[in-house]
Amino acid sequence: MQRTPGQSHRLARVQTPVVPVVGRWIAETPGTISLGQGMVWYGPPVEVLDAVRQFGDGGSDHRYGPVEGLGFLAELIEDKLARENGIVVRPSGRVVVTAGGNQAFMNALLAITDPGDEVILQAPYYFNHDMAIVMAGARPVAVPTTDTLQLDVDAIARAITDRTRAIVTVSPNNPTGAVYDEASLRAVNALCRDRGLFHVHDEAYEYFTYGVAHFSPGSIDGAGAYTISLYSLSKAYGMASWRCGYMVVPESLYQAVRKIQDTLLICPPAVSQHAAAAALRVGRRHADAHLPALDAVRRRVREALTTSGLPCDVPDVAGAFYLFVRVHADRDPMQLAERLIREHRVAVMPGNAFGADGCALRVSYGALDADTVAEGLDRLVGGLRALVGAGSTVES
Repeated sequence: MQRTPGQSHRLARVQTPVVPVVGRWIAETPGTISLGQGMVWYGPPVEVLDAVRQFGDGGSDHRYGPVEGLGFLAELIEDKLARENGIVVRPSGRVVVTAGGNQAFMNALLAITDPGDEVILQAPYYFNHDMAIVMAGARPVAVPTTDTLQLDVDAIARAITDRTRAIVTVSPNNPTGAVYDEASLRAVNALCRDRGLFHVHDEAYEYFTYGVAHFSPGSIDGAGAYTISLYSLSKAYGMASWRCGYMVVPESLYQAVRKIQDTLLICPPAVSQHAAAAALRVGRRHADAHLPALDAVRRRVREALTTSGLPCDVPDVAGAFYLFVRVHADRDPMQLAERLIREHRVAVMPGNAFGADGCALRVSYGALDADTVAEGLDRLVGGLRALVGAGSTVES
């Protein structure tokens, strides 16, 4: 008797990626304004485009490069980390250039976990982190953040078991926009040191803070031996499609990460690395120039939602370009997100994809410029008013 082969049981347990699903609904609804996927509205510096135009003149540009990334780019990254993050990479660690922040996380996960191990996430969490953990055969353990979306260090400590291998933090946070305070990040890092765990810290949104300080746990004395720091050029430099990021790994994991990267990627794309080098030479001033406009949009979105009369909790957060809105309505968030697109032509992300209970929506305002913010907000508020009403809980 013949049997039809199918996907692995491990992959069957991985949640369906929400971005392509929402993207399909948007494609089927022309004219939709997206407050869904996390992107900025601006593009890369002109220096990046100039560097790409010059790429390819040398024969080595078209050959495989070093597994860990081009040496001159690693030097630029190490200099940036020392100046801006307080992280002195060597001798305790190494820089590895990756195809975006997501690959950096997967590299870390495969290097430190065995099947059945546990990795602690902060809920609501970044859905690709949850997906990667399950894909690797490990188990995500979600620990709720506080009412103000900050780290609950005591709850994290209680969640540690003999199978725990790492604690993951993301600050500024996706999906909530919260910026974790230095004291809490230091406490989590100390917890990892004392319990023999890795602290995996994602800093993709490091430049997107509004009136609060960003802190890198990798800068703590002695933390380089057990801290893995992840970065991306997608957000700050408007380079989402270029797929370039980097990670700082302890020296003890360097060869393991090189094995993983050689298998999955062989080497980071050379053209993207040259683009990344040009971006890093420009530096954070590129993102800083757009920060006031983003902050103005952030305030405008929050004000529109808090004064709308809708049955929503809108947090007061000061990072990234997200608001995680809890809707007091008995609605399935996936269905609500689909109806907002199909009936009101505005897209947001359903909160259950991020491990949130109840009805929650992630509103991303980074892709909104001055010309679209007003219309996008009108559609979002109007759509929620039509679908969940105002004032009290609405039954589905």
